[in-house]
Amino acid sequence: MTAKRYILAIDQGTTSSRAMLFDADARPCGMASRQLPQIFPQPGWVEHDARVIWRDVLAVCREVIRSAGIKAAQIAGIGVTNQRETTVLWDRKTGEPLHNAIVWQDRRTSELCAGLKAAGHEAMAQAAAGLLLDPYFSASKLKWLLDNVPGARARAKRGELAFGTIDCWLIWNLTGGAVHATDATNASRTLLFNIETGCWDDRLLYLFGIPRQVLPEVRDSNGDYGACTEDHFGAPIRIAGVAGDQQAALIGQGCFQPGMMKATYGTGCFVMMHTGGVMTPSSNRLLTTIACRQDGKTRYALEGSIYMAGATLQWLRDGAKMLQQTADSQAMAEQANPDARIYLVPAFAGLGAPWWDADARGAILGMTRDTGVNEIVRAGLEAAGYQTRDLLQAMAADIQKAGGVMPLVLRVDGGMAANDWAMRFLADMTGLPVERSAILETTALGAAILAGAHTGLYPAYDAMAANWKCGRRFDPMMGPDEREARYTGWRDAVGRVLSQR
Repeated sequence: MTAKRYILAIDQGTTSSRAMLFDADARPCGMASRQLPQIFPQPGWVEHDARVIWRDVLAVCREVIRSAGIKAAQIAGIGVTNQRETTVLWDRKTGEPLHNAIVWQDRRTSELCAGLKAAGHEAMAQAAAGLLLDPYFSASKLKWLLDNVPGARARAKRGELAFGTIDCWLIWNLTGGAVHATDATNASRTLLFNIETGCWDDRLLYLFGIPRQVLPEVRDSNGDYGACTEDHFGAPIRIAGVAGDQQAALIGQGCFQPGMMKATYGTGCFVMMHTGGVMTPSSNRLLTTIACRQDGKTRYALEGSIYMAGATLQWLRDGAKMLQQTADSQAMAEQANPDARIYLVPAFAGLGAPWWDADARGAILGMTRDTGVNEIVRAGLEAAGYQTRDLLQAMAADIQKAGGVMPLVLRVDGGMAANDWAMRFLADMTGLPVERSAILETTALGAAILAGAHTGLYPAYDAMAANWKCGRRFDPMMGPDEREARYTGWRDAVGRVLSQR
């Protein structure tokens, strides 16, 4: 009897590291996870210990294999998906990081990016990388490390150091330092990669002062990334699929055709629309990015990024102490006064698209004497819906300018998508039907699909679209007058926190 075969998906996120097993039909059959501690050295700075990330990833992989009662030899391949833009710099000889990883949310390079923008460099950067000059991306974080870690720049020029996003860091460790590579989706988030030519861009490297010697090789998302060493799991396993978390979610949501769109509600919220082989430039401060590079063929997406979604609930729980558990937010929102117009603008680390204001700061507006905890928690959930509409309006303007048509439905996933109240409000505020995936862990599923297709366990990844299933659909119920009145109030609240108004 032939032993069952599996795909191991590593999903390394901003707040947790997890591993999932998927069977030969791409069904989840095991998961293990660990929470990832956040490090805040000073206001606006966010770091992770890269050694803890590697330790936890190795531990959850071993745990899920052990719990499933299978052998490493039954795993056809490993798929990796990861928090994007987070930056690690390490010693090629020892494998030790020179500094904590600088997280995508970190704003320490705001002045640097503002200076480059003021000097007129943003048009070139956007044309080459599809991105804006913002601290969100890896380039300025890497420059900060090279400039602030003693001796780092000289060592980098001598070829002694390696840079990578989290996928690259994990691949390096899984292969025992044999492979220093990233995939095209993660490379496209560094602000150093030309998404049209598919190469590191000399102009951007010069702009940020990045020596080529530190850069990883860029491979296809469904490429061969070597094998993990035998000592990790008892047998070597091929690493066969890699994608940044939002691109992996796009794949996991079955959005393989141009015009399909998904929103992932994790730490932040990321709306991504597949545009096929066509690069769609944004005139509305969205991002043009690589959706996937499969067998040398690049497919693109238009993306809007919100920094705080699930992280807003975490703040309400851990910072403001208004929640015992984030799951309580649904019942509290249902108990809140439905007529209250409280706005929580979660600009704790600035505002992302379409504002890109690194200096904006959070606020709660509209409170009266009868405002209670329930109303504020509800406002935290509503903020995700309002911000999603901000993105969709900007995206619609770009798509219509390019001669396209916006999708008539929004697919959703991620932890916050499990909140029925939040999804109902999302449908009401956007005016679109919202379809929640039957599998919320679509980032891990997307990585598994890439690896499974490359190893032959699954059909070509486009064919996996037929596997997608809707778990629940939420249709808009709010009247247009109320929708517009509430949204007008939101836009006014945002205007009050912008640094330049």
